[in-house]
Amino acid sequence: MAATPFSLSSSIDHHHHHHHHSLRAHRTLRHQPPHSKTHIINPIFTHPSPKIFPKSTHLILTCSSHSSSSPTLQENPLPTGKFLSNHDLEKLKFLENFKIFHKLPSGSMLLIRVMQEQEMDMTVELLAESFAESMVLPKAYVKLLGFLVKQYLVERRALMPHAVTLIAFHRRDTDEEKGEIEDIQLAGTVEVSFDKLGANLSPPSPTPPKNAPYICNMTVKKSLRRQGIGWHLLKASEELISQMSLVREVYLHCRMIDSAPFHMYSKAGYTIFKTDSILILLTLQRRKHLMCKQLPPPSNIVSETNMSYDDDKNLAQMDA
Repeated sequence: MAATPFSLSSSIDHHHHHHHHSLRAHRTLRHQPPHSKTHIINPIFTHPSPKIFPKSTHLILTCSSHSSSSPTLQENPLPTGKFLSNHDLEKLKFLENFKIFHKLPSGSMLLIRVMQEQEMDMTVELLAESFAESMVLPKAYVKLLGFLVKQYLVERRALMPHAVTLIAFHRRDTDEEKGEIEDIQLAGTVEVSFDKLGANLSPPSPTPPKNAPYICNMTVKKSLRRQGIGWHLLKASEELISQMSLVREVYLHCRMIDSAPFHMYSKAGYTIFKTDSILILLTLQRRKHLMCKQLPPPSNIVSETNMSYDDDKNLAQMDA
């Protein structure tokens, strides 16, 4: 499932017959849903402890500092090429420790947090395969898409704390008495920009305000759809925005043909702000709605994450 239409989608949609324009696409990317066949999970999730995937709680929001076996942003500095202010460093620390645990109706656990550097390749795979699926492109294009997506993610990660990529891990409940191995997979991803410094240089049309928070490139692994994962990625994005931005209006895109994502966004409180002109069809792009929501106070956002959403069925068709 994808949460908004990104530029890469529109660029490749228009130019996949014109290979010489492909290098331009990664700068305006905005991806969509995947269906990975295999996912290499970070070793720290191979045998998760109760602290990572608690079984006794419905929702836990954690932003406090604690020790972890995974590399920190300090150990893997961002390639920004700029000095960060103390305020930006505080925001980076907040993002590093941002975690949401949720127990799904199926009994499985979901962990949502910021993508780390060593998890980029698996995230690229998820996005590239879902984008190819959505655009009905031959498998031969997946490798090219993966190259473009990785360049895009590297550039976007360098913009932290003004933009961030979230990922979700899914852990299936197992029978401990039978000694079954826990099944942990990368379940989905979403990108969030918080302000003008994190905004894309060439956002998809209709163009959202550059200084406003923007959600895009949401996708859920095909085999894990219809479990509410897309909903929880959306609510986690809103929770982060409420903590990282003073602007309360949040924007995202939805293609007009994607009824399931549109229903989910409407259910979450998003309304149509503007719609593409029919002339956009002349560029071989799908018409899109730019949708907007006024965020409630932070405490209300946290409570909203307890709501469930079961209709993820066609989210993989989304263009953003």
